[in-house]
Parts: sequence; structure tokens; C-alpha cells
Amino acid sequence: MSDFTSGFWNYYIVLLTVLGIAGCALLLWAQSSHGVTAAEAAPGPTGKGIETTGHVWDEDLTELNTPMPRWWMWLFYITIVFAAAYLFLYPGLGTYAGRLGWRSAAAYQEELAGADSRYGPLFDRYRRQDLKAVAADPQARAMGERLFLNYCAQCHGSDARGNKGFPNLADRDWLHGGDPATIKQTIMNGRHGVMPPMGAAVGTDKDVENVAHHVLSLSGSAAADPIKSVLGKRKFAACLACHGAGGTGNPALGAPNLADKTWLYGGSADTIMETIRNGRDSTMPAFGDFLGEGKVHVLAAYVWGLSNEAK
Repeated sequence: MSDFTSGFWNYYIVLLTVLGIAGCALLLWAQSSHGVTAAEAAPGPTGKGIETTGHVWDEDLTELNTPMPRWWMWLFYITIVFAAAYLFLYPGLGTYAGRLGWRSAAAYQEELAGADSRYGPLFDRYRRQDLKAVAADPQARAMGERLFLNYCAQCHGSDARGNKGFPNLADRDWLHGGDPATIKQTIMNGRHGVMPPMGAAVGTDKDVENVAHHVLSLSGSAAADPIKSVLGKRKFAACLACHGAGGTGNPALGAPNLADKTWLYGGSADTIMETIRNGRDSTMPAFGDFLGEGKVHVLAAYVWGLSNEAK
């Protein structure tokens, strides 16, 4: 709440909160100010009888207009008092920090510091070891798996086999290289892969279609039209700078190998044409500052071990 762009929102939140609590208190007071006396409740000619709401079911079941029990009312009053005390002691009223000065961010940092002091030496011990040796350690693999499930599975899947736009980490096809040092660098610093729109450079829509079929032919796909593939080979020259003459890619640029059968976004002619026309923009976030090198080292060892036999 300290990040409001103007003072108006601070007062807006304070006003809504205070009016909400005051409104609840006023409603409770209005509903509990009238009690039913013995005379009013007494049946017969001398008593007025208890007032009803007018709702009757099954001929003789009548809804009485009586106040809630006092003990129930007092429970609601206690919640109002608790809310007022809480807002006095803790953050909740706009930018007011609370009398105790408690902050969730500070509590999180304290908990994080405690975890680092407890587990930091263990991660540091593994950080000093060769990454392949860490991948062969059962305890380190178990730790790496938990890290992967917590921070990587959302994109790459719990089995690390990826999804559309998210690479499969369990095979040996890598955009930037699959050696241990490169995997660790990727996790530490992240990656940003960009394929610019190439539709205008390739030519007409027919040219784009022909290039797509030529790309399919590079991997021996049965879906490639041989005539369109031949026609698209000349226009594929616009792609040589990144993917090379044989379409084998360039790990230094993160340019994928088009001559294998691994596709990040799909290998149909329509998908390839979409990629050529519109380009692609993918980002792998950096985890170095968030996890620290020790955890990244263990995580990288686990990822490397998914497609390699650790010894």
C-alpha cells in the first residue's frame, strides 16, 4: 500500500475501511437496540404477542420477528473491536504502517535469512564441486528436483518435457548448448530469444509458403511439398545469417536447428509460416539474484542430469 501513485488512494482506502467498520457497528446497534419484554411475549388478551414477519409455511410454521441472541450479537461486536485493534497495530489503513511497524516483506526477509543460515552451508559445499559430480549425488539430485518443481515446472512441466514455446529439457536438443556451464549460465542470467518477422524479407505469401515447405524438407518431413520446397530454397537465403546454409542453426545466437525434428512452437507448415511472418519472442527469466549461485549450481546439475547419465 506504500506504492500508491497519489495521496488520493491512501485516503480512499482509509475512508472505505473506516466507513465499512462503522457501518457494521451501526447496523448491529440498530438490530440489537430493541428487546422483547415479557409482556410483549406473553400470549393471551393481556399480552401483545411476538411480532411476526408475515411469512407462514405449512399452514402453522410462522417466522417470528425477534432479535438475534445477545451472545451472538456480542460475537459480532468482538469482531469489530478486533478489527479496530488490528488496524491500529498492523498495516491496513492506506499508508499507515501500524503501531508495531510489522511488514510482510521484513518477515519474509527474516524467514529467508533463517533458511539461508540453515541450508546455505549445504549449497555452498555443492557449489565448490564439479557440476557433473553434483549431478551424480543422490541428495543433490533430490534437492535439485525440489528446486525444479518449485521454480521451473510451471513452464517446462513437472517431467521437464516442456510445452509449446517452452523447451524440452529431457532431450539433448539445446538452443544455446547443453554443457553444464552453459546450462548454469542460462539459469543464472536468463535468455531472451528473438526471431524477427521475416515475411517482408522473404517476399509474397506464396514465397513464405514455399520457404516453410523448404524448412520442412530440411528435416526430411513427409509433409514437405517437393515442388514448393525447391521454389523456397532460393528465398531461404534470407534466413542463412542465423540458421546457416543447411539450416543447422547457431547456438551462439540461440538460432534453432531446422534440420532435426525438434520444434519449439510446432512443426506444421502453417505454424512455420506463422513464425516466418510474425517472428517469435521468448524470454527465460534470470534466477541468479533470486536463488543465489549455490542453489543454481544444484539446479543446473539436476537439469543436466535429465538428458545425461551422471557418473
